Amino acid sequence: MDIKEYFARISYRGSHNQPDLATMSDIFRHHIQAVPFENLSIHCGETIELNLEATYNKIVKRKRGGWCMENNYLLSWVLKTLGYDVILLAAKVYVPEFDAYPEEIDHLLLQVELDGKSYIVDAGFGMAYQLWEPMELISGIDQPQTPGVFRFQEECGTWYLEKVKRKQWVLNPSTSTPQNVENEVCRRIYLFTLQPRDIEEFRGCNAHLQTAPDSLFVTKSICSLQTADGIRALVGWKLTEIKYNYRDNMDLVEIRILADEEIEKTLKEKFNITLDKKFVPVNTSRLSLF
Repeated sequence: MDIKEYFARISYRGSHNQPDLATMSDIFRHHIQAVPFENLSIHCGETIELNLEATYNKIVKRKRGGWCMENNYLLSWVLKTLGYDVILLAAKVYVPEFDAYPEEIDHLLLQVELDGKSYIVDAGFGMAYQLWEPMELISGIDQPQTPGVFRFQEECGTWYLEKVKRKQWVLNPSTSTPQNVENEVCRRIYLFTLQPRDIEEFRGCNAHLQTAPDSLFVTKSICSLQTADGIRALVGWKLTEIKYNYRDNMDLVEIRILADEEIEKTLKEKFNITLDKKFVPVNTSRLSLF
């Protein structure tokens, strides 16, 4: 870990002498605004490796993004290097269209012990459900952030993360999300337990998610990045840009369908991504990411 090179990648210029909450929160915010959540490798004929050196080279040196097992694994290395007490946790991501959670784990997140409190740090969810700050691990308490109000609910040792959504003002509703999704007030995001995990336990889902025909990451090409006041996301050919709380309890949503010849330029200008191999956009799943 070359911490200075990582800080240059995320444009972080703050102090890092004290492993405290303020420093961790600042680094976290810089990370999610610099490193996209993306699965473009799958749609470029590349393999996503569960290997710290490969992930470091991809995200830091090649200025790419990654999914949870890349972003959060790298961030765990960063935080450990800075003196934080970090534990890997596993989650199961809620699928609203089926109103269910998968049987097997499919998400990596981090637990950080700090000053007698536990925090969930997750820089690898992306889209409109990406945390903007570490969340204190406490049940039933609203924790407002810029994207919306997040909260944990704990039941018999299982923790549930959910987000209270704002209303949306969609500038061009003809290309918007399905009505039942737009009318959601609260979205469950994932469930997890506090059982410490080893990275080896994620090798199965890392392989499955990039090869299974019904995997969301196979049926959709995804690239999302948090901005200073919202999020932008390219899913298949659909570019969505959201400005959070544009009006009182109202997010502004603008959607545009790109032509093939616009994809490469958009990835460079909107996400600072340049791909080495030919990218084939895909969006064949009806699952909503918003």
